[in-house]
Amino acid sequence: MAYRIGAFVVDTREGRVAQVIGGTGSRVTLRRPGGGLEWEAPFAALRLATREDREAAGLWPAGARPMYGCGECAQLAAAYKEAAAGGDPLTTGDALVLQRRHWRTVHMGGA
Repeated sequence: MAYRIGAFVVDTREGRVAQVIGGTGSRVTLRRPGGGLEWEAPFAALRLATREDREAAGLWPAGARPMYGCGECAQLAAAYKEAAAGGDPLTTGDALVLQRRHWRTVHMGGA
């Protein structure tokens, strides 16, 4: 099983929730939700983040959609869709991070 770009996983070596931003062979490139330094982990050290893991990390709940009527949500969703259509996984990952960071800080009151 491989994790898709943008999936949230737990690096079981340290218990950190991370987002998949790439990978080659048996190594996966990760970064903290919302951005930050990247690191690599062996595929065997990862597991898919549960809903509880994602919520504890302050991420939007599974299935959440951009807020109706929020202009920035609409703009960020369009940028993500465009990046995904372009096929560049790094650009797509960056757009997803921006979208979720906005959700967390504006609509969930997080930091």
